[in-house]
Parts: sequence; C-alpha cells; structure tokens
Amino acid sequence: MNFNSDQEKFWVQEYNKEYMEKNANFDHELGAEGWKKMLASIPSNSIKNYLECGSNIGRNLEQIARIYPDLIPSVLDVNAEALKYVSENYNIDKSFHGAIIDSDFEDNSFDLVFTQAVLIHVNPDQLIGSMKRMFDLSSKYILMGEYFNRTPTSITYQGEEDRLFKRDFGKLFLENFDVKLLDYGFLWGHIYDSAGHDDMTWWVFEKNS
Repeated sequence: MNFNSDQEKFWVQEYNKEYMEKNANFDHELGAEGWKKMLASIPSNSIKNYLECGSNIGRNLEQIARIYPDLIPSVLDVNAEALKYVSENYNIDKSFHGAIIDSDFEDNSFDLVFTQAVLIHVNPDQLIGSMKRMFDLSSKYILMGEYFNRTPTSITYQGEEDRLFKRDFGKLFLENFDVKLLDYGFLWGHIYDSAGHDDMTWWVFEKNS
C-alpha cells in the first residue's frame, strides 16, 4: 500500500498490532448503549447498510449489531491484518484496504457512513478530502465521533508528535458540505471508557441532496 502521509505509515507499520490488542477487550453492552444515543436521530427503517471508515477489529460492528442486527456492514481500514480479522469474523458486504480518501467504493453506496476516532489521526492537509469522500459515499447520513477542541491542535500520541489532531470536526463538515445537522452529543469517558467511547464528541448529518 502507498502511504499518503506519515500518519498512515505510523498506523500501518508502527502501531497496528498494539492498537488491535487495545481494541480486543471492551464492554460491548455498554458500547451498544452509546450507539443507541448516537443513532437515535436516524429512523431505523431508513438505513439498511453502513460503511465504517477505520473498522480495526470490529468493536463498533459488534456493538451496532446488538441494537440493529439486520444492518449490513462494509468496512475500510489501512491495517491489512485488522481487515482480515474483520472479514473472517463478521458478515461483511464490501471491504477496502486503504485510507478513506483512496477508497474505491461507488458513490452513494451506503445509507450511513461513519468514523469513530479516525479523523483525529488524519493529516490535516487531507482532512477535507477525507470528509468529501465520506460525503460522496453516503446516500443519506454521515456520523463522526471524534475528539473535540474549539481550535485545531495537535497533541502527543503514544510518544509521537503529529499523530493526533483535535478540532471542531462537526463545524468543519457543516461549513464545507451540503448537509443539515440532525444531532450531536458527548460520550463521557468516565462512563464509556470501558466501551471504547472515551470522551467522544459526535455529530450526525443528513445530506440535503
């Protein structure tokens, strides 16, 4: 795989195995409660499939399946080993090995496209392009769960600089794409750390056209 940035290279070559291990043990029942909150504004009969951008080993697939078992998942991830694990352990419709910005799915293929703590690791120069790809791939809804900060900032992650970026992702998306905000909220780490939703700010958008 060709790398678009040092951030992608870090995830594939340096931190992939450790991150897979980190994602192996979570409270999925509690995580499902978090997903109920995030998906509450979307009528359950209006989505039949979804794409998770950055699935790792399937934590969110597991949690979503507990509340919407009939939804058909598709995934993409830069980590080939994690993608293989997901494909072998879940009933995946479509998959792509690579970054959001490079994904080759057809436009408007998925009722819901979402990220969970993925855009925070995208190089800022590629952030709008990654968001546009999410917008194009969605036929109806886009959900983003990321770390919020009023102004863009970079913080040290796993001892590395420029590997995690916090900002107002929701405002950036709303200002650049033809969408309306359906809902937003916060999953407090004090409650949701064990489910993998640690101090996560989330936004749900619906396309206007």
